[in-house]
Amino acid sequence: MVKAMPGGAYIVDGDGTLTEMSQAAYDSEDMLQGLLANYPDLLAGDQMYPEAPRRWLLVAREKSVPGDTDGPARWSLDHLFVDQDAVPTLVEVKRATDARLRREVVGQMLDYAANATAYWSVAEVIGAFEEGCRRRGEDSAETLVRFLGDEEQAGTFWDRFVTNLRAGRVRLVFVADAIPPELLRVIEFLNEHMEPTEVLAVEIRQFVGQGLKALFPRVLGQTARELRPRTRQKWDRVRLIAELTRRNGDECATVAAKLLEWAETRRLRIWWGEGQRDGSLVAICDHNGATHILFAVWTYGRVELQFQHMRERPLADERTRRELQARLNRINGVAIPDDALERRPSFPLGLLAEDKGFQQFTSAFEWVLDTIRAEERDAP
Repeated sequence: MVKAMPGGAYIVDGDGTLTEMSQAAYDSEDMLQGLLANYPDLLAGDQMYPEAPRRWLLVAREKSVPGDTDGPARWSLDHLFVDQDAVPTLVEVKRATDARLRREVVGQMLDYAANATAYWSVAEVIGAFEEGCRRRGEDSAETLVRFLGDEEQAGTFWDRFVTNLRAGRVRLVFVADAIPPELLRVIEFLNEHMEPTEVLAVEIRQFVGQGLKALFPRVLGQTARELRPRTRQKWDRVRLIAELTRRNGDECATVAAKLLEWAETRRLRIWWGEGQRDGSLVAICDHNGATHILFAVWTYGRVELQFQHMRERPLADERTRRELQARLNRINGVAIPDDALERRPSFPLGLLAEDKGFQQFTSAFEWVLDTIRAEERDAP
């Protein structure tokens, strides 16, 4: 039974007949979830970025989220979508009548995001997408190529998805038939301060009348962004080095340039950040189907170690991370605590300005690369 609510809309058909549509609540949360799964355009990607509208591919509905490496499912996310730039989009759906929409849903979503970025693997995500396609009678490869419109992009799409995931470049979207003011204030605050993570709300109001139904999505939470727009322009070598020089001086910029040169000679992949205020580069080792995120360099002058994201073997082994910790702690001024092996500790880039410190840092990651390759050689 559809419950009418205050407010209405009107439809004029081709014969000039005016039909009044009354705003109505959804019969169930599952109904709203089903609409979103069947019609992803309800996420209103054109409102999020009018000049570059987001398009959506459903990866999975009720996507499980573990609470530990290789652990069982602990939570269930309502929907996992991805946009055309391989940005993971986590969606949680609630009706306005659900009291959890005021406060509890925020903590729930942050739980999902923190654990998904740490524990989802590329194989798990691909498997979830393929299973969803199978249930709908679709070919997963054809579905992906059709979504992207480019077979070449499809070949690297899921690697880019996981790279974005590990770097925290994700989008968190709260969907409801009405977004309460208390939730909206929290979303605006998070959206302003959680770069590169984006936090938004989509309100999907329903109007019914004379056997017709109309849905009106509206994106909320962008007020602060409009006052200080975020661009999604990728950083690059020239821009990052120039910003490091401006903010931290020539010494830090020189260290970053040397780290880039070292990474490139070792055939590491460099992922460039897209932050408006702070630029970054992330050094990644792609090997034998696994993505190993090693370290990041930020324009505010710090090196960030990616222990939290070292989830692929052999770096998932705590003994390996402890050995890396010990090697890095030999650098004068570096002190990575024991409780940081599940997080992303950082230290000033200037500590690598002396040749000895730089050599100790690169030698530590040479050891990491050798360890990654040795596991394949030792496999039966």
